[in-house]
Amino acid sequence: MIHAKNIHKFYDKLEVLKGVDLHIKKGEIVSIVGASGAGKTTLLQILGTLDVPERNPESSLTINGENIFKLQDIENDNSKQEKTFKIITIASSSYVFFLAVFLLFFRTKILDDTFRIITIAVLFLPIITMLFYYNSYFKKKSKQDKILSNFRNLNLGFIFQFHQLLPEFTALENVCIPAFMANKPKAETEKEAKRILEYLGLSHRINHKPSELSGGEQQRVAVARALINKPDVIFADEPSGNLDTHSAENLHQLFFQLRDEFGQTFVIVTHNEELANMADRKLVMVDGQISN
Repeated sequence: MIHAKNIHKFYDKLEVLKGVDLHIKKGEIVSIVGASGAGKTTLLQILGTLDVPERNPESSLTINGENIFKLQDIENDNSKQEKTFKIITIASSSYVFFLAVFLLFFRTKILDDTFRIITIAVLFLPIITMLFYYNSYFKKKSKQDKILSNFRNLNLGFIFQFHQLLPEFTALENVCIPAFMANKPKAETEKEAKRILEYLGLSHRINHKPSELSGGEQQRVAVARALINKPDVIFADEPSGNLDTHSAENLHQLFFQLRDEFGQTFVIVTHNEELANMADRKLVMVDGQISN
């Protein structure tokens, strides 16, 4: 399911991850523990494609058979195109300015009409060329921007310490958002969202906004949102860190029920020893590496 090899990450000169190797099987629940600053969240963000590691010939990251580095290379290529786009935009703006001055100047002169037409045509030719480039650029950019985000939206689910629900939307609407982003039909999406919310014991709260829900209920809505696209992997970063003991215990049990019901793989970063020990495997991070 998840294969990571020789993963490194630097922030300036600080090496946060120092060659992490990791293999997580389908349907496995894996907890990642360690002291603050050990690199747990950084590793989770890289595995979840939210951050990019350093590259070397021995590094690799695949999720469900998909080469993540290849998808990220498309985004990097897109970034280079954006720099080119900015340069061309600045150059074309300067060109248009001088073109306007030129035409204004010659408008006050008596010129042969044929010469004037030829001059204007020659001056406008680069602008027409740039317009064709811009059209091609935006079409390609739109396509490239969607590749990694679509993979992430359809294959990965995320649960964070703070639920990050949108306050202006109801529980049902919050759950539906990832599916709407994937262009799934509204009727089908709402039906699936209601089914998941009912499974999580929230069928009576679907029309309530986050401010009207308890902390535990808010986090369960966040879980439902993570499940709506039926992702293969759920990444959770301190999912019960903001909950009381009772709500945290319920959430922990829920992860295992979901795994048994839907077959998802869970990767959980946590300081909660109870949750960590419940997992199929507990990985301990020490100073940017997974300790054996």
